Amino acid sequence: MLVCPSGIDLSSRTLRHLSGLLAGHRRRIGSRWRRLTCGRQALLVLAHLRCGDTYDRLAAGFRVGIATVYRYIREAVALLAAQAPTLEQAMTTVRKKAYVILDGTVLPIDRIAADRPYYSGKKKHHGMNGQVLADPAGRLLWASDALPGPVHDLTAARTHDIPAALAADEIKCWADKAYQGAGPAVRVPFRGKNLRGWRRRHNHDHAKIRSLGEHAMTILKCSRLPRKLRCSTTRITAVVRAVVALELTT
Repeated sequence: MLVCPSGIDLSSRTLRHLSGLLAGHRRRIGSRWRRLTCGRQALLVLAHLRCGDTYDRLAAGFRVGIATVYRYIREAVALLAAQAPTLEQAMTTVRKKAYVILDGTVLPIDRIAADRPYYSGKKKHHGMNGQVLADPAGRLLWASDALPGPVHDLTAARTHDIPAALAADEIKCWADKAYQGAGPAVRVPFRGKNLRGWRRRHNHDHAKIRSLGEHAMTILKCSRLPRKLRCSTTRITAVVRAVVALELTT
């Protein structure tokens, strides 16, 4: 098999951070020998998360078995996911901000037509619903657990207690029309098409603020893996949290 060099648009700081996590984990479990060093394992995992490289391509490039690649990725994703902030930890950061932006997305997955619980009628594909909080500059602060694609954004936000957490700390939040009825802490635009006067100006200003939340979604999807998740739906939450942890370390 031919092997060619490739690039990963992440800093060496990210590689060192993940290498340090892996080295600490190996010491804790008493791992004596591995086919790859901590640095090489970290590089393998970043190539998978950021570039979406498949197990067989990684196995050929790093000269290890596919089962070894699977174990290395699963191990590193679990370590990174544990580094991602919880909602309570994110609220500590959010309290220092003027406001936050709440948005949701449906991450595509490779389910088949029979998997109706994961089919999103709005997006017209199978997926998992994820909620995201961003700061006023559009930087990613927190991502929720993944729920089945058909779950409405408002239902997902309530499931994760996001409106309650924002209201408890009196934090201002901007969101789109899908969050109508989320509570006084979540500000949404007026519904309807042909709005005039101050309502139209309000929606225009609201959209300018909320558009920065789309930047946070772009950051989340800069990693190619979340663009088309091919793993088990039970592992998607860990993958998303791992991506968030990587973004917060860069």
